[in-house]
Amino acid sequence: MMIEALRKVIKRMHYPLEVMLTCVRWYAAYPLSLRHIEEMMAERGVFVDHATVHRWAIKILPILAAVFRRHKRPVGTSWRMDETYIKVGGEWKYLYRAVDRAGATIDFLLRAHRDYAAARRFFERAIELHGVPEKITIDKSGANTAAIEGMRADSGADIELRQSKYLNNIVEQDHRAIKRIVRPMLGFKSFRCASILIAGTETMHMIKKGQLDRPTAQASTAASQFYSLAF
Repeated sequence: MMIEALRKVIKRMHYPLEVMLTCVRWYAAYPLSLRHIEEMMAERGVFVDHATVHRWAIKILPILAAVFRRHKRPVGTSWRMDETYIKVGGEWKYLYRAVDRAGATIDFLLRAHRDYAAARRFFERAIELHGVPEKITIDKSGANTAAIEGMRADSGADIELRQSKYLNNIVEQDHRAIKRIVRPMLGFKSFRCASILIAGTETMHMIKKGQLDRPTAQASTAASQFYSLAF
């Protein structure tokens, strides 16, 4: 049965759910522009405007991302954290990301500024989701260092802080998978759209890495797992 939140969102959309989910998954999973998806669907006899696909993505992806977060596998306690650049409205913004030492995504957060407040918010959100880690490895960023030290001082949490460019290669390599998908999107026009579409891309990326914790997940394809979030 379709989840109620998704049913409410799509009730005025005059296309089969299968078509909408396919388009949204393609957009989140592969380096395709909206016009690429419009052409690919036309080849299959389905005529849908690229702007309509964008609307579907903006409405559907937040719901599926929220479902995924409730069924996400636990992650390790040794974290690698870094931030990368994403262009929004012609300006560079900052995507904070962390993975564990096995490469599983811990969390991500798009922020307008690269500073103490942004780093602190990222760590607090990640800890709310996964608990306090044993170690956090970062580069030499002063803001990230201050954020971790501030959390340790405020909460008394015993978190080992390591600063190592070499050990952080794993998260820097993982950035590439996300940036490869968002590059054909040709820059985001608004911060809201960027946050939603990046969350969808990150969700699909985590599914591909085997991070969906459902009984049938290991025996099914990444596509099937993505579609299962709707039901």
